[in-house]
Amino acid sequence: MLNRRPPGTIGRGTWIDKLAEEVIRQWSRKLEEDRMASQDRHIIRVESGLGASGIPHVGSLGDAVRSYGVKLALEDMGYEAELLAYSDDMDGLRKVPEGFPESLQDDIAKPVSEIADPSGCYESYAAHMSGILLEGLDRLGIQYEHRRASDAYRGGLLYEQTRSILESAEAIGEQIQKMVGQDKFQGQLPYFVVCPDCGRIYTTKTYGYDGGSVSYECSDITVGGSIVPGCRKSGRADLRSHPGKLAWKVEFAARWAAFDVSFEAFGKDIMDSVRVNDWIAEHVLGCLPPHHARYEMFLDREGKKISKSRGNVVTAQDWLDVGTPQSLLLLMFKRIRGARRLDLGSVPSLMAEYDELEDLYFDSSSTGNPERETRLRGLYEYSNLLKPPQSPPPHINYAMLVELARIYAGESRTRQIAEKLSYLRLPAGDADVERLIRLAGRFADTHPVADREPVRVDERIRPAIAALAQSLRDRPDANPQDLIYEAAKEHRIKMPAFFGVLYQIILGIGRGPRLGPLISDMGTQRIIGMLEPYTVDGPP
Repeated sequence: MLNRRPPGTIGRGTWIDKLAEEVIRQWSRKLEEDRMASQDRHIIRVESGLGASGIPHVGSLGDAVRSYGVKLALEDMGYEAELLAYSDDMDGLRKVPEGFPESLQDDIAKPVSEIADPSGCYESYAAHMSGILLEGLDRLGIQYEHRRASDAYRGGLLYEQTRSILESAEAIGEQIQKMVGQDKFQGQLPYFVVCPDCGRIYTTKTYGYDGGSVSYECSDITVGGSIVPGCRKSGRADLRSHPGKLAWKVEFAARWAAFDVSFEAFGKDIMDSVRVNDWIAEHVLGCLPPHHARYEMFLDREGKKISKSRGNVVTAQDWLDVGTPQSLLLLMFKRIRGARRLDLGSVPSLMAEYDELEDLYFDSSSTGNPERETRLRGLYEYSNLLKPPQSPPPHINYAMLVELARIYAGESRTRQIAEKLSYLRLPAGDADVERLIRLAGRFADTHPVADREPVRVDERIRPAIAALAQSLRDRPDANPQDLIYEAAKEHRIKMPAFFGVLYQIILGIGRGPRLGPLISDMGTQRIIGMLEPYTVDGPP
């Protein structure tokens, strides 16, 4: 039996721990009742809905990752917990995502689980989209129980909840109008039948529930600003045997009740739907709504919402092609509130921030702010899924590796860069080092050189920089390392200060590989061009 921390004790002081504490407070009575009734340990289930209608981006991934963090915190408190990853594959396709074949226009409003995968690699379009997200979770080490809406409805897992909701449809329709001002479900039932003739789901208007089936008619609807024609088919559909699904405004509650969900986060764009579903869970289905946390969206560099249909997405695979899993987990766990702008250009800063957290984690000295130290060390642990390394691994500046990768190219790049790292005394042929070099190399290949902030140079160092630049011009066959020492000695500049400035000018960082061989590899003319702005007469 796991040892539980007493309620009210925050282990790491992060928002993740605080949410886990709130879940336990809200569900403590039910947890105890379940324990007394069955003598078995109750599994606390946290849920994340996985969209299956377009390429899943880091926002979709973040929903699941943050929920998994709460699951880890609950387990750390001594409870058994599980992440339920629920694919909404009964949703209808509303828009063809950017980059997908226009032939998908014919499938608008059809359940994505019934649309063929354009790539031919998966059993359906939905399986392909969900598969991308699940692969991202796998690569991050996230453990989950995967369920699909199509299986849940087909297997009758939501049958009783669906009946209860349809029996209370009139009261629910009035409540939806009262809470969010939408009167749609005062004129029809909150349930969509898949039309047996045209295969669409959103075109069917349902009414006339009789306890086991609904009446429906397939008619025109507007989706994404365009009219999708209905086929005029009408009839009755049995809830058990005919494919269909609850409307989004009521479906969350059915899932929460059916799967006994205790926690689910949500984006602020569906806040109204969550409020309605909380009411349905409590007043129609007679169950305690899950504890919630609201998060805000990731935005692209232009401040626009990252959208599967717009195509400005960054997937987990995109990130992990150039950055480590820990850097992506850090992005997700840093905070849950506040919109953030994001593109792959953020990778170097997240890699550096992770290294800073790692230094703090393994440093026994105190900064004088114990609460902040505890929180940041906790953030480091969550970025390692509560399985941090036992000792600090060697740090290699990712930004430096990117700059080196822009200098060296071709098949021998990894070997050449590894040789330049000899000053770090790293293990020869270390797999982790080579992996980091490859990540930085892919970043260098796909991202143009960003404009650097000018280096602040002490006026006393400028003459030495000018002397070095002139020596490189006049003595092209000399050893650049010797020329650096000569320039510093001539102008009475301490070597650490001179090397530090040169590294900042050439690589954008404070230290790096031996400068002489690096200058030779880069070419003296290129280096002279980089030094000239910092000579006596040049800017800044």
